[in-house]
Amino acid sequence: MELDLAWLEQVRVNLPAVKRRVDSLGGRRTVKQQWQAAWLLRAVTCIDLTTLSGDDTSANTSRLCMKAARPVRKDLLVVMGMEGEGITCGAVCVYPNRVAECVEFLKKYKAASIPVAAVATGFPSGQMPLSTRLEEIRLAVGDGAREIDIVINRQLALEHRWSELYEEVVAMKAACGEGVHMKSILAIGELGNMAIVYKASLVCMMAGSDFIKTSTGKEGVNAILAVGLVMCRAIREYQEKTGFRVGFKPAGGIRTAKDAIAWLILIKEELGDSWLNNKMFRIGASGLLTDIERQLFHWVTGRYAAAHELAMA
Repeated sequence: MELDLAWLEQVRVNLPAVKRRVDSLGGRRTVKQQWQAAWLLRAVTCIDLTTLSGDDTSANTSRLCMKAARPVRKDLLVVMGMEGEGITCGAVCVYPNRVAECVEFLKKYKAASIPVAAVATGFPSGQMPLSTRLEEIRLAVGDGAREIDIVINRQLALEHRWSELYEEVVAMKAACGEGVHMKSILAIGELGNMAIVYKASLVCMMAGSDFIKTSTGKEGVNAILAVGLVMCRAIREYQEKTGFRVGFKPAGGIRTAKDAIAWLILIKEELGDSWLNNKMFRIGASGLLTDIERQLFHWVTGRYAAAHELAMA
């Protein structure tokens, strides 16, 4: 849609109310026993299994793709009656230069349906010329990326230069081309306050983002529930006003099964059950899967697994 600056001018965020709402989520709502196991399996299907390290090698990415294709031990799935349900991760997320090999590894492991997501546009800082960022998107898509995680220019948001930010995101969406999902990373730890987070969320959605994402995972503050609530409210308002549904992806610092369930509860209560799938909700994480599998092992066997009994995510 066209950029609606009048909509942005109306944005107000009541921070004490946000904090009260978030505090109520963790303290009053939980799931136990077989329901917890079911929720954790749903969380597995929503994970963008990620490696974004400077020392990534083809061995790392091969292992990552294998784990994405078979995220939970088969014997655990058999006991839970889920061995035939096709439980896989939502995507594999890597740097652009690792996209082509991940596509080949997923074919090798008979998991070509799992999309490869590339962090592009000068990740994580975004401090590159726009032409360079657009070319990086095109190269990643050419190598087989079916999802692109772009980073916005935080300077434009901090200086309230919303028209320029809108034009940049529109150009990035165009560079993705048809059939490629674009997730816009706000880097909320560098945006200053909740009102800017809300406005940046709206601008990215107006510009055509398929998802909005909290963080790169490289900032001092990454995915926290309070910011997630603000972004979910922006998604909900956008859907109510335009009829278009936009996905949500928290990333950075989500490491435990308890964290994953808290995010699922937030999505269920703020956006509804129709967002509780990997078409509309993703969790960007690298170590989360290990803890989820550990909790599922405990549910099945009654004891926690030793380190050597579970493959590392």
